[in-house]
Amino acid sequence: MKKTMIGGQGVFEGVMMKSPDKSALSVRKENGTIELEQWANKKRTGKLVGLPVIRGIIAFVDMMGSGYSTIMKSAQLYDDDAEGEFEPSRLEKKIAEKTGKDATDVMIVIAAVLGVLLAVGLFFVLPTVITDLIKGSIENTVVLNLIEGLIRLTIMMIYMFSIRFIKDIARVFGYHGAEHKTINCYEHDMELTVENVRACSRLHPRCGTSYILIVMIVSIIVYSLTGWDLKGILKILVKIALLPLISGISYEILKFAARGDGICFRILRWPGMQLQRLTTMEPDDGMMQCAILSFEAVLGDRDEGEIESMRKAFSGIAEESVKEDPEGTALPGEDREGSLKEDEQA
Repeated sequence: MKKTMIGGQGVFEGVMMKSPDKSALSVRKENGTIELEQWANKKRTGKLVGLPVIRGIIAFVDMMGSGYSTIMKSAQLYDDDAEGEFEPSRLEKKIAEKTGKDATDVMIVIAAVLGVLLAVGLFFVLPTVITDLIKGSIENTVVLNLIEGLIRLTIMMIYMFSIRFIKDIARVFGYHGAEHKTINCYEHDMELTVENVRACSRLHPRCGTSYILIVMIVSIIVYSLTGWDLKGILKILVKIALLPLISGISYEILKFAARGDGICFRILRWPGMQLQRLTTMEPDDGMMQCAILSFEAVLGDRDEGEIESMRKAFSGIAEESVKEDPEGTALPGEDREGSLKEDEQA
């Protein structure tokens, strides 16, 4: 199999793909056309950036900021009138003035911080509180942390399963599946056409869903070492303080599990890949076209003219010879029945 450093994200009516140097976002507008936006990635420099664990913490922070920023961009590309809905507030503008930063950047940072706080409250603070309420006479630290971890996993899976029934989220999960299928298609050395992408798995070893599961498991181990004799808010603060370390360790495990294709690597990544069945759905052809376009834009094998021709073809606005669909790619709205083939390794 070929290996690539390209990863991605399913967003509102589109797919973002990211290589080490460049990112591209393709969004399907309501009229069926695709808008494509490309930008150079910010480079982080310094001695600490490449260190194990530290790089995982940095990657987590970057992921939170860029994730919200990309979702905001996708909504703006989908609906030109939506731009006003993402205007920085007075407080955010005032902070920007005081710090000398761009108001939009301040808004993104605040939104990412609020998102992290919500996730910490739901998946870390709440399980601790519940465990305290039901622990009874149990005093064994390992047992208590195992109980808390199981409660945390249960809350996470209920949350992931529930949001699948929200229409817009289900669409995002479809684009998430298209992102995985496209990367799998490239890594299996197949031409990036809708037919080939459709036949690939919607599960991938480097998915953020797998990362979340690893975080949950690593947290059980790390928290077991802190003891349970801490009281009240101090216990919660210690657990929050350990989250950067947990995220860094989890990042290294995720990278290691994706390195090989042997039986040990497959066993290690199997649980996370099964959890992806909750956060991905089988995409339609229009979703796969967005994923292919974004991937080709960051891959660097095609010039800007070829990328634009592809965008027009996938938008249904190219020449008649393209509209005849010689490559087996459906035009917008022509959903084809997708293969439900799953990863043979899973």
